[in-house]
Amino acid sequence: MRAITIPSFGGPEVLTLADIPQPELGPFDVLVQVAAAGLNHADLAQREGHYPPPAGAPDWPGMELSGTIIDTGDEVSRWNVGDRVCALVPGGAYAERAVVNEGLLLAIPDAVDLIEAAGIPEAACTVYANLYLTAGLKPGQSLLVHGGTSGIGSMAIQLAHALGNPVFATAGSAAKVAFCAELGATAINYRDEDFAEVIARNTGGTGVDAVLDIVGADYLERNVAALATGGAIVIIANQSGGPGTFDIGLLMRKRGRILASTLRARPLADRVAIVAEVERVVMPLFAIGEVRPIIDTVFPLADAGDAHRRMETSDHIGKILLAT
Repeated sequence: MRAITIPSFGGPEVLTLADIPQPELGPFDVLVQVAAAGLNHADLAQREGHYPPPAGAPDWPGMELSGTIIDTGDEVSRWNVGDRVCALVPGGAYAERAVVNEGLLLAIPDAVDLIEAAGIPEAACTVYANLYLTAGLKPGQSLLVHGGTSGIGSMAIQLAHALGNPVFATAGSAAKVAFCAELGATAINYRDEDFAEVIARNTGGTGVDAVLDIVGADYLERNVAALATGGAIVIIANQSGGPGTFDIGLLMRKRGRILASTLRARPLADRVAIVAEVERVVMPLFAIGEVRPIIDTVFPLADAGDAHRRMETSDHIGKILLAT
């Protein structure tokens, strides 16, 4: 089969379409004919040599996919050949076929396009796990999302809106601010305004109950300032790099929590449990159209380098996909 490989670390030009052996199907696995794979910033980090796949995962990149089951392991009972599925995987999605543990699969609702479904698993699992399972966000509590037009951000805004959480979102242009507002957020242009000051004005100084942060160190101090008493900051990336500083006393007075999380390297049982909760709570929202995958661009698999360049510009709104 063909897959995008990384013969050497570097820029987008190192991504190479190559013929590789098909992964071996285990008893609790299914074989998926991949329709599309979703891009994530972790893929860029892997390409640069900063984020190796966890033990046992394929060497080629890609953490989410959509497609059709073409074979099943001997112990698989729930899934059948021909089922339309999307999946959260620890690697190997940039390929024509992928072997996936049965517990990491999600059935694609009839209302969702097979290609676009590749933009669901990583964002839905990341958002739901971090905000609702880890931070414990409850209906009526408020949320701040950074990077509101990213795949993660656009999913977080929609899910918060659907589950009854007032949501603020930051973005870096007038067009992106308008898009966040269309999704249901109180949108803040971080280039023109201090998001902590905007939140203070809009909440009467109370702040937000949770912050979902993909920026990291540069936002830490203002995240604490924007936090409500008893709230939680969940950091899922550190795009700004380096260490961050904040007022520990203020965090203590607010009885706040700072949490950090990755999804890819968690034990299989943890990832299966998260996928099960997403199936229970989130996928029905896709079925009725209340939440939808936001797709920026679909590139052919062979053009993975161009897809990575698109992501590196930060001009995209929603997910970037590779179609096989």
